[in-house]
Amino acid sequence: MNTALKLSITYGSGGFDQQFRQTVLFRTGVTENRVINLYPEITYQTFDGFGGAITEAAGSTYNQMNEAQKQALMYAYFGKERMNYQYIRLPIDSCDFSLSQYEASSKPDFSDFSLERVKQNLWPMLDDAEKAAGRKLKLILTPWSPPAYMKTNGKRDHGGKLKPEYEALWAEYLCRYIQEYRNHGYQVVGMTLQNEPKAVQTWDSCVFTAQEEKHFLKDVMRPALEKHGLSNIQIYLWDHNKERVWEWMRDIIDEETSDLIAGAAFHWYSGDHFDSLDLCRTQFPDKKLIVSESCIEYSKFDPNDACSAALHISHELMGDLNHGISAFIDWNLLVDEQGGPNYVDNYCLAPFLYDTRKKKLMPHLISQFFEHFAHAVQPGSVRIAATRYAEEIEVTAWKQPDGTLAGVLINRSAEPKPICVRLRDQEAGLLLQPHSIADFTVQ
Repeated sequence: MNTALKLSITYGSGGFDQQFRQTVLFRTGVTENRVINLYPEITYQTFDGFGGAITEAAGSTYNQMNEAQKQALMYAYFGKERMNYQYIRLPIDSCDFSLSQYEASSKPDFSDFSLERVKQNLWPMLDDAEKAAGRKLKLILTPWSPPAYMKTNGKRDHGGKLKPEYEALWAEYLCRYIQEYRNHGYQVVGMTLQNEPKAVQTWDSCVFTAQEEKHFLKDVMRPALEKHGLSNIQIYLWDHNKERVWEWMRDIIDEETSDLIAGAAFHWYSGDHFDSLDLCRTQFPDKKLIVSESCIEYSKFDPNDACSAALHISHELMGDLNHGISAFIDWNLLVDEQGGPNYVDNYCLAPFLYDTRKKKLMPHLISQFFEHFAHAVQPGSVRIAATRYAEEIEVTAWKQPDGTLAGVLINRSAEPKPICVRLRDQEAGLLLQPHSIADFTVQ
């Protein structure tokens, strides 16, 4: 067996300058300690791709960049040799990462329906993304709130509920949004029915119970989609923190609704809850699990500790991959130097920031960590079984579409960690640096 283990490593504590590549030859061996086992004969889910969100915050910041900066950003995200993003999530009307609240129409007859804000601040970035990708990207649309007049509290923010008398009109509104995108040539493949349906936020939000979402999907949204020739839109349930994703699927999916539901979307802000994904995957093996939003919130983490932030979000991504997700869609593709703009000051990190005062594009270490995942977990890759010897060492392993075995290793500890990667009766030893990430291929 003439096999080599090829690695690309980022040593996070040192920043972007601490990178190196390494090739280690496999040899016959019987090592038992400090082993990472790879079992390509045992397979799990197929991965569809990575992605990110274009919000008004991202798009308006993007509009301030020069052409060279725009090209560099788009190539990093969508170039096949780089992060190779496949998905884009877009808000239906305003969210917290908007310059202010807005809605396409505030009249029941839709006589004022306009996507002017969308065309100005979202579509230019989306067009450049598709140009850099050289293909149509897969779009998923999500509403944060119905128009204010449709809600019990009469405003877009602070929760409230959809008034029963406006259910059918709200479904028409959502279909109109999808049609506007498709008429412009975009490939809308899916949607969620409500962002964070259990959250009463100071920004755009609307509260649903599982029973209310089930009713809306089955009795209102399905007829509307069928009426407008949109039955091929994939519906993802929940779209909130994953500690309740299993409960939402349990309460909504049955014989009457199963054919309407592609799977469940979730966020990660309430903790790991990887076991919750195991429940979903075991009980609903035909439904996809996707991360629809993930980021480092400034309210919870130190924005100046780049290494900690990169390791933290990579731990989340690693766990989600190993517990069954088929897509990972990060939050904003781009924010400004404050982590916005955000009209309620709910600032967050992103893989890339743009200093609007100094006119400087600032890659964050997170982008480099994400790129390691993108190289190893390509669209169409199938996860294989892998085992590890220590909690602070994390691994995910995949069979790429061309049959190459690849994966990602993380050392979350402050000490170097020796590793022996074992494949059948062959093994290759290496030293994984502190606070580092590595993608590998077996060739």
